[in-house]
Amino acid sequence: MNTAVAPAKISFKQQMLRAREDAIITTVNRFLAEKGFDAMTVDEVAAAVGIAKASLYKHFPSKEDLAAAAMVRVLGRTQDYLDSIPADLSALEKLRSVVRWAMQVQLAGEMPTLPSQNSVLRAALMANREYIDGLMMVSDQLGGWIEQAQADGAIDAALPPIAVLYTLYARACDPVLEFLKAGGQHSDEQIVDLVLRTCFDGLRAR
Repeated sequence: MNTAVAPAKISFKQQMLRAREDAIITTVNRFLAEKGFDAMTVDEVAAAVGIAKASLYKHFPSKEDLAAAAMVRVLGRTQDYLDSIPADLSALEKLRSVVRWAMQVQLAGEMPTLPSQNSVLRAALMANREYIDGLMMVSDQLGGWIEQAQADGAIDAALPPIAVLYTLYARACDPVLEFLKAGGQHSDEQIVDLVLRTCFDGLRAR
């Protein structure tokens, strides 16, 4: 006898609410990538989605909550990418792959930009369980690869793994990418290759 319970059917209203939230988060992600958290306003997000500001607040109570939702989305995409990396690659190759992907996402205008110092935003992020869980999962996986790469002799073992981790995270919002793109002398792929080389190989002549 099959006792499996069928998944609960989502009502049309719930589907519409999810679709609206998805549209809101997608819009927030774009604005955060284009202009950053401080310049983004709730009014322009509501206008871009085509809903009243009061309706938007029913989904997300504050601008900080909007940013947190966008970061949860990015962390989910990041975890999906990490899971797609072939297991037979070396730890260093896995790290290079995810950094390359993160820079490609930034150049495509899909990487949110958040201020490093904003106590209200930081409090909202720290209070968001999905964000914390996603950040820990991604950090733990990258941290494991960093430690393995150090054990393999591919990354300087004298460097604290946390310092390496933050250095890799920083590439996802590296202003050098936009500076080089604005110069118009390199394609996006060439820019990614150049920054990837400086990140992993340094500036010293080999």
